[in-house]
Amino acid sequence: MTSKAKCIGILTSGGDCPGLNAAIRGVAKSVLARGIKVIGIQDGFRGLVENRMIPLEDKDVSGILTQGGTLLGSARDKPHKMNMGGTIMDMTGVALANIESNHIDCLVCLGGNGTQKNALRLHEAGGINVITLPKTIDNDVAETDVTFGFDSAMTIATEAIDRLHTTATSHHRVIICEIMGNKVGWLALGAGIAGGADVILLPEIPYDIQVVVNHLKKRLHRHKRFSIIAVAEGAISKEQANNPEFKTKKKKFNKAVQMTDEGMLLVSESKACRIAREIQQAAGLEVRVTSLGHVQRGGVPTPTDRLLCTRLGTKAGELISEGLYNVMIAVRGEECLAVPLARVAGVTKKISLDHPWLKTAFATGTCLGDNIFTRKRTDAK
Repeated sequence: MTSKAKCIGILTSGGDCPGLNAAIRGVAKSVLARGIKVIGIQDGFRGLVENRMIPLEDKDVSGILTQGGTLLGSARDKPHKMNMGGTIMDMTGVALANIESNHIDCLVCLGGNGTQKNALRLHEAGGINVITLPKTIDNDVAETDVTFGFDSAMTIATEAIDRLHTTATSHHRVIICEIMGNKVGWLALGAGIAGGADVILLPEIPYDIQVVVNHLKKRLHRHKRFSIIAVAEGAISKEQANNPEFKTKKKKFNKAVQMTDEGMLLVSESKACRIAREIQQAAGLEVRVTSLGHVQRGGVPTPTDRLLCTRLGTKAGELISEGLYNVMIAVRGEECLAVPLARVAGVTKKISLDHPWLKTAFATGTCLGDNIFTRKRTDAK
């Protein structure tokens, strides 16, 4: 089949995650086999604006399937709001000019929600052809069953919970494991279920600390030697959910490091530490906190993510050869499908209260921090 594109550019944007190299490889090998030139754009949209580009050949993407990170580098810059030496500027025109000067017929963007929006903005501003692949450990990109990077991060978080089980039971402790997920709780919910967490707290379900404490006390009365709590970093209490000031100033409330007017550094209490303190005060239990942080983003991708990235990348190559642009490659069941980018950009996929995963957690006796999920049952542990 004759390609409608002679050259593509590919970039990775937003936070890094396992699988980016596998996806780059999938796209590049697919289009190179069709005689299409590939240009790698370094450090996301910033590299596009600064015209930092390198040619990619088959030898450049061989052997990277199993590697973590991204050979192209990544950044969180937005072309329409880019920090240029301390001044925020709209660099959309420069980005579009660089696409044209490098004879790029299609820009392939690998990233999460922000990347979907930035790709759509470039298309709308300059009529350029774009294709995106859904990447994020948060799994919150709309219109797709799953994003690449999620399975790898969930595996890491689950392994951490597995390890916490042994030390928790040895010392009769409550251990809180803080897991990434600022706006959604897919990662904490998946790892919490897979790791057998006794309590799972999510951004989608504001928690009542007394419900959590009561659940922990019931476990003690049933001679349970330990409890594991999986907390998404964006989990909020009912008090916070009902506080208008918290809703409008959430970033300030969640900020871990702040500066005083005198220039003094203040480190605020983390979400997990606050919950630990509240549990200790209310129940007198010994509580420890583990925050996984960026460990969840690192390392090699799981076989599931390697397969997914390869499927997504080769599907992108297929669509490029057909001249079908301005779409995101979504996963629907066993299929990879093209979804109009306009339906994806700006939409966050949250956990609905009737989601099967929540029902599964509930059925196995997991406390979700709210009485609407509480009933008499036998704890599975």
